[in-house]
Amino acid sequence: MSHNTQKSFSKVKFLLLITLLLVLLGGSIWVIQWATYARPPLPEALFALESDGLVKVSSEPWLNFSPVPESPETGLIFYPGGRIDPRGYAPLMREISAEGYLVVVPHMPINMAVFKPNLADEIIQAFPEVKLWVIGGHSIGGTMAAQYSSQHPEVISGLVIWASYPANSADLSGTDLPVVSIYGSADPGVNEESITKRQDLLPAGTTYLKIKGGDHHQFGSYEINQEENQARIPRSVQQGLIIQATLDLLDALSH
Repeated sequence: MSHNTQKSFSKVKFLLLITLLLVLLGGSIWVIQWATYARPPLPEALFALESDGLVKVSSEPWLNFSPVPESPETGLIFYPGGRIDPRGYAPLMREISAEGYLVVVPHMPINMAVFKPNLADEIIQAFPEVKLWVIGGHSIGGTMAAQYSSQHPEVISGLVIWASYPANSADLSGTDLPVVSIYGSADPGVNEESITKRQDLLPAGTTYLKIKGGDHHQFGSYEINQEENQARIPRSVQQGLIIQATLDLLDALSH
């Protein structure tokens, strides 16, 4: 091999190495961006994060809503949907808390509850004054909340699942756990058919609420693309029904 040929070959290897490094770097940046992205809250959700004379809001170590001036003995742990900023649920959680309940919405690793389904353990330990705990969640968060309920019957007194259903591994059918399952008729993913298929995993006394015209995303107040909007009713109407159904369960357990 001539000297010039060797130089050309070395140059090609160098260029290939640089190209490979750039591809790997670009891929790493994409993975990081994907893993850290969460749908941001709408302006009304950010407004609901302000403390006032009815509800105190704090963000460390989790997003907490506590009624003023009460010291609540009943709490709701709420797991967010996949890749959704926990603050996107602030308007609903604020309304629930104002009725006398502690509400905790944790941030999940990579914004997915599936990566830390037992985070409720830490929350329960952090609030020893709370005597009764209900857990809930939206979408995959609801699935993980059901999973936690099935594995910790001694600490969970109720379950609220929004636009969600339990996994096969979370069979609660043999329990008398109070459960509320809320879903929208305009949700193409979690619809009446998918809810019905998994009814045998929930207790016989489960309360089901189908919101006519409600969709998957109006269970929160976060940004979506226009083509994702399937709702046929205003967000305020859907969320009002969600809040009331959730409060009905909390009230029944705490009074």
